[in-house]
Amino acid sequence: MALNLSEKDLEKIILVGDRVLVKPKNPNQQTSSGLYLPPAAVEKESVQSGYVIKTGPGFPIPAMTDDDEPWKEIKDEVKYVPLQAREGDLAVYLNKMGFDIEFKNEKYLILPHSAILMLVREEGLFE
Repeated sequence: MALNLSEKDLEKIILVGDRVLVKPKNPNQQTSSGLYLPPAAVEKESVQSGYVIKTGPGFPIPAMTDDDEPWKEIKDEVKYVPLQAREGDLAVYLNKMGFDIEFKNEKYLILPHSAILMLVREEGLFE
């Protein structure tokens, strides 16, 4: 699978929270009996698959505070629980929960992490 995103383009994209950027895989455009499906029918399938391009930082959790220690510096840093999805994973997801976007004339999907049903991780997939 050839991706037209360079490292500079990926640095421009910042996902928030538990969001995942997915490049949809080319879906089957034929039925098992050989009939060709129109693109509208293929896009409406409830479960689809695609490659994870980038992930957000994760689920935010509040920072622990020590209010009773006046000598400690007060920080408002938010910590994150990391996501299971990693860049390069093949994700099987619920299509209806995603938001379609177009970036550099390519179609992508922004999904919440909860919309991903399964991940397939192959080491060295894009090498």
